[in-house]
Amino acid sequence: MRTKPKILLVDDEDAITSILTPLMERAGFDTAVAVDGEAGLRKVSEFVPDLVVLDVLMPRANGREVLRSLREQGNWTPVILLTQVGDAAERTMALVEGADDYLNKPFDPHELIARIRAVLRRARPGQPPLNASRRLASATLLLDRTSRRVWVEEREIPLTPKSVSILEYLMTHPDELITRDRLLDAIWGWNYPVGVRVVDTRIAELRKGLQDDSSQPTYIETVSGEGYRFIGLVNAVA
Repeated sequence: MRTKPKILLVDDEDAITSILTPLMERAGFDTAVAVDGEAGLRKVSEFVPDLVVLDVLMPRANGREVLRSLREQGNWTPVILLTQVGDAAERTMALVEGADDYLNKPFDPHELIARIRAVLRRARPGQPPLNASRRLASATLLLDRTSRRVWVEEREIPLTPKSVSILEYLMTHPDELITRDRLLDAIWGWNYPVGVRVVDTRIAELRKGLQDDSSQPTYIETVSGEGYRFIGLVNAVA
């Protein structure tokens, strides 16, 4: 009999945990709950989850403190942060600290279920997430996330900062459907006065730089009417 994935939900809002817990159980997850950061750290040791859903704003150690504590211990259990931060730069910092993904409150509970499944699919047991890796590679494509530089077949590709950010987001979420709205939120932030068509423009620019044929893509697939998916195999490299 297949073992259910174990999910630890750490959130101090009963209104959220009371809705999410039965939904996650129905989705096929064995779910435990902790109501603050310190309890969450204890529960990680006791319950040994396959993934932690971690609220950022909590008493007795906030979510980012819990995340840092886990990573400092060498614990690379996948973590999805539930944030109330609208600024893309702050959310990016959380990912650099070792989160696997984030979801901005308020959110659709079914979106959380989809994110959990996506993170579990790409998780590398006992290893840092792609979000924590400095350099990512797919076939002949290499992205250096620190220098913000991109190479294809050892030739550097000149890209705008926004195009590099889109490539980074897609490569750290491989084989996952990313909607235009989600890219807009992640790269520009909802307060930025642009529409979703700017995403298509930047994707076209990115494809041109990578010489990625949209009709037979190596890297970025268009999902008609929905968004984009990075279809190449992504690896962290030294």
